[in-house]
Amino acid sequence: MDQTAGKCDLHTHTQASDGMQSPADNVQLAYAKGLAAVAITDHDTVAGVAEAMAEGERCGVNVVPGVEISTRAGGKDIHVLGYYVNCSDQAFLKRLADLRNTREQRNVKMIAKLQELGVNITLEEVISGLGRELRPDESVGRPHMADVLVRKGYARDMRDAFDRYLGENAPAFVSVPRISPQDACLWIREAGGVPVLAHPGIYGDDDLVRKILEEAQPAGIEVFHSDHGKEEEKRYQAMADEYRLIVTGGSDFHGARQGVVFHGDIGNRSVPVSVLDQLKKASANR
Repeated sequence: MDQTAGKCDLHTHTQASDGMQSPADNVQLAYAKGLAAVAITDHDTVAGVAEAMAEGERCGVNVVPGVEISTRAGGKDIHVLGYYVNCSDQAFLKRLADLRNTREQRNVKMIAKLQELGVNITLEEVISGLGRELRPDESVGRPHMADVLVRKGYARDMRDAFDRYLGENAPAFVSVPRISPQDACLWIREAGGVPVLAHPGIYGDDDLVRKILEEAQPAGIEVFHSDHGKEEEKRYQAMADEYRLIVTGGSDFHGARQGVVFHGDIGNRSVPVSVLDQLKKASANR
C-alpha cells in the first residue's frame, strides 16, 4: 500500500457506463490499493458520481467528479476527460443526454452490422447481460457487446472481439456524428470543469494530437495510461511541457470481463495527489 500512498487514479469507469463495478466498488478498490484519490469518469454521464462521493466520505478516499466525453476529429474517436464538473448543471446534463442518444443510435447500427456478418446477437441480449435494469442516465457500450461476443463463442476474449468486430477498423464498427474536441472542452469549462485530452497514444497520430491541443486547448493531457508504454509516457510528458499542460494519469479501469481486466487495474497508473490542486486551480481560473 505504501507504493501508491499519496497517489490518485484519475480515470475509472463504473456500471453507469461500461464498467463492471458499482461506483462504490471503485472507491473501495481504490481504498484497498492505498490510493488517496480516485476519479469517476464514465462515458457521457455523471450518474455514478454521487454514489462514489458518498462512499469516499465513508472510507476516506477523495473522489474527483468527472466524465469522459466522446468526440470525433481527424477521422478518429477522440475522448476528452472533464474533472470537477458541476454534476447539477442542467445545461451540461442535457448535453450529455444528447451524447448518450447518439451512442444508442450507434449501438443499434453496430448490432445490425454484426447480424449482417452472421453474428447472432441482439441489443436486448446486450442489455440483459448487465444483470440489472439500465437507468435512463446510464448507457451501454462496445465492451458490453464484446462481453456477449465472447460468451457466445464469436471471439476468444475482449481484445479479440474488438480486433475482429468492434474496433475502429473492424467490420462492425460504426462512426456516428459526434461533437468536436473543441466543443467538449467548451462544455466542460462551461460546467465549471477542467478538460484533459485522454490517452493520446491510442490515437496513433501525434500530428492530430498536436492539432487538438492547439485548437481545443485542453488544460491537461493524460500522459500515464494503461495502454501507454514508457516511450509514450516520455513523448507526451515532453508535449505537456511544450504546451504547458497539466500532466494527468489513470488506469482507465473498467473491471474484469471473462476473467481479464480491461485496460488496467485501479492504481496501475497514477499521478501524485498534488495534481488535484493543479486541476482545482484550473477550474477556479476558467
